[in-house]
Amino acid sequence: MKLPERLRYVVVEGPIGAGKTSLARLLAEHCGGTTLLEDPAANPFLDGFYRDPRRNALPAQLFFLFQRANQVRDLAQSDLFRKATFADFMFEKDPLFAELTLRDDELKLYRQIYAHLSLQLPVPDLVIYLQATPQTLTERVQRRAATYERNISDDYLKRLSDAYTRYFHQYQAAPVLIVNSDNLNFVDSSRDFDLLLQRIAAMRGPREFFSSGR
Repeated sequence: MKLPERLRYVVVEGPIGAGKTSLARLLAEHCGGTTLLEDPAANPFLDGFYRDPRRNALPAQLFFLFQRANQVRDLAQSDLFRKATFADFMFEKDPLFAELTLRDDELKLYRQIYAHLSLQLPVPDLVIYLQATPQTLTERVQRRAATYERNISDDYLKRLSDAYTRYFHQYQAAPVLIVNSDNLNFVDSSRDFDLLLQRIAAMRGPREFFSSGR
C-alpha cells in the first residue's frame, strides 16, 4: 500500500530512541521518496554534552540549531512536489531541547539566534509522533550502542519524553498521528508497517492515535 499522494512532506518525530530515523527511512524506501535526516554523529559537542551537560549544552544546542536550519533551508528551496520527503525532525521543536538543557542566560542567547534565522518553514502534510515509555527508550538507546549516546542518563530520557508529550499536546500546525511504539517494530515486522500505512491512509481528523493493542 502506498501513501496518499497528498502526503508530500511527512515528518516522523519523537524522543531519542523512539525509532523516528528508522521509520523515516523505511517510508521513503517504500514510497520511492527522499529523506531529510539529522546527523547527530557530526555534532562534535554531543558526547561531551551527555558527559557534562552543564558545560557543553550551549555549543551542542547551537550546532544542532544551525545544522537543522541549513537542512530546512535547502528543503524550502527544493521542489517538494518532485518526490515525497520524509524527515526525522521538525525544526520548530528545536527550542524544546534548549529549554530542557540551557541555563537562563544561555537560553536567552539561543532564542535571539533562533529568532534571527528567519526561516520560511514548510508545513508538514503529516507528523507521525512516536511515543514510547522511558524504559523502552533506554533499552533501544542501549541496544544500538552509538558512541555519542553512551552517557545518556535515564533521567534525561524521562524529561525529554515528558517535554515531547507537552509539545505535541498543543501542536496544531499540521495533522498528527500519535503512535504508541512500545510494541511496534516497523523495521522487522511487515505486519506492523502495513498496519501503520493503513492507519495513515484512513486518517480523516487533525489528530488521531495508533497502537498495536498487543
